[in-house]
Amino acid sequence: MRRFRDQLHTHGRGRVAEDLAADWLARNGYTIVARNVTTRAGEIDVVAQEGDTLCFIEVKARATAQFGSAIEAVTPAKMRRIVRAASLFLARTGEERAVRFDVLGLDRAQDGWRFTLIRDAFDADG
Repeated sequence: MRRFRDQLHTHGRGRVAEDLAADWLARNGYTIVARNVTTRAGEIDVVAQEGDTLCFIEVKARATAQFGSAIEAVTPAKMRRIVRAASLFLARTGEERAVRFDVLGLDRAQDGWRFTLIRDAFDADG
């Protein structure tokens, strides 16, 4: 697997973080449905199922705490884009079931990565 710190650009680091996140989510009971879903409204990092709920998951990673934790990087504007992108995804796929918006933060620790999952981090109403 590619290493986060070996990536020269943020795009590459993001892909490595999403790979780590998808593996972690699968080990913790999620079934990955899709990754890097692109719509006119923006991108959804991971679409997964947990039980009967379809989860739209934003993944953020931080190599250092210099600018705060990874979770803190998910802004209200980003949340709105994710909700719009999820609406377009649902319209395109015809899915009609309970949905949830989760955020998974990866923060670098001395012994590897620390994963912080916030289930139902925000809702479609903001």
